[in-house]
Amino acid sequence: MTGLLETYRVQAYNTAKLSENKMHDDTVAKRFGFSGGLVPGVDVMAYMMHLPVKRWGRAFLEHGLIEARFVKPVYDGETTHVSGGESDGVLTIEVESRGQLCATGSASLPASAPSLALSDFSEVAAVAERRQVDEASYQLGKWLGTVPRAWAGEAATEYLHDVREHDPIYAREGLGHPGLLQRVMNKVLVDNAILGPWIHVGSRMQLLSAAKSGDELTARAKVTGNYEKKGHRFVELDALVVANGKTPLAHCQHIAIYQPREQAAA
Repeated sequence: MTGLLETYRVQAYNTAKLSENKMHDDTVAKRFGFSGGLVPGVDVMAYMMHLPVKRWGRAFLEHGLIEARFVKPVYDGETTHVSGGESDGVLTIEVESRGQLCATGSASLPASAPSLALSDFSEVAAVAERRQVDEASYQLGKWLGTVPRAWAGEAATEYLHDVREHDPIYAREGLGHPGLLQRVMNKVLVDNAILGPWIHVGSRMQLLSAAKSGDELTARAKVTGNYEKKGHRFVELDALVVANGKTPLAHCQHIAIYQPREQAAA
């Protein structure tokens, strides 16, 4: 048991106040019972990634494994505490804000990245015309693609600022933050349907190669779950995030509520 790591403190920032997902808008989020607009789960996960990157450095960015579940919201401007402890090579990570547990997760460093073939993940384009979301949008077994996106230059610098990441490894080594790969996983949902307010609830990400700043990122995603639970409609994805159409960067599982209860009942 290596014990506790130094707690990482972040002043949370809602990067998505103006996004299409109105769950990040104060007025709409309050209608769903929240105190205000939610800080995106992918950004909370980016806060969590600070600990394993500090612990293992570039090796984690090349072949680390991280999982996260979001249990309560993190709100804009709140001081958020990311704490972790290591036991038998596994970091257990917790995110607390307002004295409440907001997210839990774990991270580890496998001996090497698993070998995954690009050909095992079908490459398709995002839909030509997005339609209002329904169950058919994320049909079980369906392959989904994304509109390519690169965070280069100022966009890469702005991203690091937005997720409050000051580790010099990204600028020093010209690397892309792995939180960007989680943003691409959200794009799988957004690029293929017009969503109302929705919530990212959990992810697992096995990194396969370090992303380079400015890589053009896409996802090749298969819908592995689409179901109702407690009035919410959930979707689960299994995906490969790819750089420049040829380099696998991460194998991801992503879970989201694409129609929260209030909408599902409407």
